[in-house]
Amino acid sequence: MLTARQHGNNKRTLAMAGLAVVLSMIFYSVQAQQLAPGIKTSKAVIDGFMDKRFGMFIHFGPVSLRGTEIGWSRGSEVATEEYDNLYKEFNPVLFNADAWVKAAKDAGMKYVTITAKHHDGFCEWPTAASDYNIMHTPFKKDIVGELAAACKKQGIAFCIYFTVLDWHDADYPVHSPHDSTKNVPGNMPRFVGTIKKELKELITQYKPYMLWFDGNWEKPWTKEYAVDVYQYIKSLDKNVIINNRLGKGEHIAFSSESVGDYLTPEQKVGALNMDDPWESCITICNQWAWKPNDEMKSLKQCLQTLVKTAGGNGNLLFNVGPMMDGRMEARQVNRLKEMGGWLKKYGASIYGTKGGPYYPNETYAATRKGNIIYLHIFERKAATPELPLLPGIKIIKAHFLNGPAVTFKQETASPIIIDLPKELPDAVSSVIVLELDKNAEQIPVIK
Repeated sequence: MLTARQHGNNKRTLAMAGLAVVLSMIFYSVQAQQLAPGIKTSKAVIDGFMDKRFGMFIHFGPVSLRGTEIGWSRGSEVATEEYDNLYKEFNPVLFNADAWVKAAKDAGMKYVTITAKHHDGFCEWPTAASDYNIMHTPFKKDIVGELAAACKKQGIAFCIYFTVLDWHDADYPVHSPHDSTKNVPGNMPRFVGTIKKELKELITQYKPYMLWFDGNWEKPWTKEYAVDVYQYIKSLDKNVIINNRLGKGEHIAFSSESVGDYLTPEQKVGALNMDDPWESCITICNQWAWKPNDEMKSLKQCLQTLVKTAGGNGNLLFNVGPMMDGRMEARQVNRLKEMGGWLKKYGASIYGTKGGPYYPNETYAATRKGNIIYLHIFERKAATPELPLLPGIKIIKAHFLNGPAVTFKQETASPIIIDLPKELPDAVSSVIVLELDKNAEQIPVIK
């Protein structure tokens, strides 16, 4: 039997213990959010990523059998039960990882990002965390693994797309973005445990250069989960790059809710930003996954998108959607090869450069490296276009990249006047090299 005093002491002890638990939970939450910046990917690694400038995004999965959008067509264009059983007939027998990577390399791309797991929950590697994976299809080949090996062989950085929502998993509370009556209570702590298992497999087995997260906008996913997963990833590989869609908040700007290394504007070229690393993800056609007869962008649209992205100091992650048999459409591969042909001539003005100092517009964009400004002229709207002043900086000489000299006039307090030939060297983007007497990378952005 306990005395009244002992009861009182025990109550105080329990109260103190409870308080300690609460304080430790608060401390852990605050500490977790404070730890993220301390373990963030190093600037050197991010700078190396931004130097690459151009990568391939690949959206692929059983949904290619229907030609509808990956994930989002589940429960709309394709009935949920039908969509969830497409994997049983998914057999992309003409899939060739080397051919995919070669298409990227021929395009001048420096990295490849594959949708290892999209919102529909299907896993394109033989995960032990779920039976809903590539080994339970007639194909029975590790798409992620073969692509990782092909990238390593061809000298291309291998990256993985992974979503933090899963409309197929019983533990994830949202089962349909189109019909809330299909949603379930779920079990988010257990779901987070599952995605950690999946991420551990992906990181330890395939060693991705970058993880491209998605799905952060749905309510069940919180910043606390994001911080926890970020730290877990960094415990496995401190150098893996992580986009900002792991955390909450906008894709185009960092905020107090952000967790990740760089910004991800979608289907548009990001604004000139010399402070935050960013990458625009844009489709070569209209749909992310393959769609029969989908309208494809012209070479002009493709190349000027790349140039404007680099001119804004960002990367371009350019998406293709392979067909149901595993091949990339020949027309898409040919368009990418045309882009690669341009980059063979003018790649020095894209790779390893900084954006600016001028804002990209419909007439020109600029990149810079060392004492050089690369001026990309899209079309000859005037024989003598004018550029804003470069205060305190002198242009020593100007010439087309790999071409003849260009005459210009530069006077104090007056715009710079460029004298263009009647016919530009390139119909899509001609590059003029402006050699300066000072470091172009130190010039403030000129509006």
